[in-house]
Amino acid sequence: MRGFGRLWGFARPYSGMLVVAFVAAVVASALDGVTFALLVPFLRVLFGGDAVGAAVGDVTVVERVLNDVAGLALAGGRDAAFRNVVFLMVGAVILKNVFVYTAGSKAAFLSEAVARDLRSALYRHIQLLGLKFHQRMKGGQFVSRMVADVDQARQVVSESIISAVQNLFLVLVYVTILFALAWPLALMTLVLAPAIALLLRPILRGLRERMKDAVEQRGEAAAIAIETLEGARLVKAHAAEEYEQRRFDQAVGRYLSKAVGAKRLAVLSHPVSETLGAVLILLVLAAGVSRTGMEGLTVRPEVLVAFLAVTIRLLPPVKSLSQFPANAEHALVAARRVFEILDLPPDDIDPPSAATFPGLARRIEFDDVWFAYDPGTWVLRGVNLTVRLGEVVAIVGASGAGKSTLVDLLPRFIEPVRGEVRVDGVPLTRYSRRSVRRLIGIVSQHTVIFNDSVRANIAYGDEEGADLAAVEAAAQAANAHDFIVRLPQGYDTLLGERGMTLSGGERQRIALARALLRDSPIVVFDEATSALDSESDRLVREAVGRLLEHRTVLVIAHRLSTVSRADQIIVLDRGRIVERGRHDDLVAAGGLYQRLHMVELAAMRA
Repeated sequence: MRGFGRLWGFARPYSGMLVVAFVAAVVASALDGVTFALLVPFLRVLFGGDAVGAAVGDVTVVERVLNDVAGLALAGGRDAAFRNVVFLMVGAVILKNVFVYTAGSKAAFLSEAVARDLRSALYRHIQLLGLKFHQRMKGGQFVSRMVADVDQARQVVSESIISAVQNLFLVLVYVTILFALAWPLALMTLVLAPAIALLLRPILRGLRERMKDAVEQRGEAAAIAIETLEGARLVKAHAAEEYEQRRFDQAVGRYLSKAVGAKRLAVLSHPVSETLGAVLILLVLAAGVSRTGMEGLTVRPEVLVAFLAVTIRLLPPVKSLSQFPANAEHALVAARRVFEILDLPPDDIDPPSAATFPGLARRIEFDDVWFAYDPGTWVLRGVNLTVRLGEVVAIVGASGAGKSTLVDLLPRFIEPVRGEVRVDGVPLTRYSRRSVRRLIGIVSQHTVIFNDSVRANIAYGDEEGADLAAVEAAAQAANAHDFIVRLPQGYDTLLGERGMTLSGGERQRIALARALLRDSPIVVFDEATSALDSESDRLVREAVGRLLEHRTVLVIAHRLSTVSRADQIIVLDRGRIVERGRHDDLVAAGGLYQRLHMVELAAMRA
């Protein structure tokens, strides 16, 4: 089965535990067979004979083995023999279940350990993937793969395979006992039993694609649920609860359709195998009864009863083995969805030769930079820009002009398709991404607040190195200290999922405090467009002013009034720089910047 080898790689570190589980499963299977083998002397004594002797006919191989191994225990009077047989059976059952527990407990630990390692590898790998992956992968799809798909995938290398091994040895033990009891009946059973597996093959063949479609639809439903939770404020603001409910119901409806189709095929194997098993038992019984009436009584009553008991006991492991390919295929479909992500080439890593970024001494240069997220669709077209040490450069333009893409080149979230970004004449690609990002402070338009304390949010990325005094100083510079100390636990207050307990202005000031604490010499600032009351807007503007002091800054401006004092303003239109200069000069030039400025003034008057 394709994919099993890769899954086995995650179980290999626990191979010793897996061996213990296998051995325990095999011993349990053997002891289970011993329990049923003891039925022969038990029934013989019950019918009035000796435990180790044959009243009529030939002695079976089972009886000869028991006589050699436990002859003394089974010898003696009827009562003593009966008691000893019972004790041996109870002892074998107890010992068998000790080994069953050992195999099951080891398999359970192995299952959880494989799931943990697989999730850890998946999470570690996505940290090495660039923003392109994060922008395109739906959150719900990823959560579905990390949680549900990993849960299914782990089974095939732990509990399911150990169960399959145990069932396989049970079948071997039972078949051996059947041949030892009555080989003609056993031969007939062995010929008829494979029909169960053969008739199930068409069912198993159609299961794979249906399971793949089902897990895809489950991921879509999870994605919608997460999007709705993250956008709860917007959903309620637009009274869109019923719309989102319909969207989610449609998604889970599609999942229901796919899942039921797959389950029907899986469930169909049970009645088919049950019917075939019943037919098999009836045929064996008919043949056994027929043979008991033959001359010589070659199948004695107690042997026939034991044979039927073992045959009945043989059916569940045979059924389980016949279902194992379907269960394994289900698990491997899930595993392939996990490996689809693990197989993505990491594009956010550096070669060992990458140098440590020393910082900015003179200038940053964007030299004939072109970029496209998709081949042929250029977002940036031949951008040439120089940012000198200590300058504030504002980037303006209509939505979709390429502003965010341009600033994403500096921390190397993306790489130019053509051209080059240089710092002090050295290509930025010569430095490690981690060292570059450590010296660049980034304040995003979309403020990210984690479900953690205020202190942890401000000190994010440097929780151990930043003491409370430094965190408080950054909060004061961001005009956030006053509202923080009014929170129930001050700087230890948990902010909740996405900081929903804070206002928009408070979230922005927490983000500004985070950037001020980092004290990076280069700042990329995506100006927020949140509608704030006048007091919050004033406090945020003051904090932004402190952030931009004595630093080299690239600021994406959504309100032109905020960049009137920028050292340089560049105007982007469809990925090209169409204008550059200072505010007054650009307004007087009568180009795109002037039109944007007039639109903003009109909006403010309105």
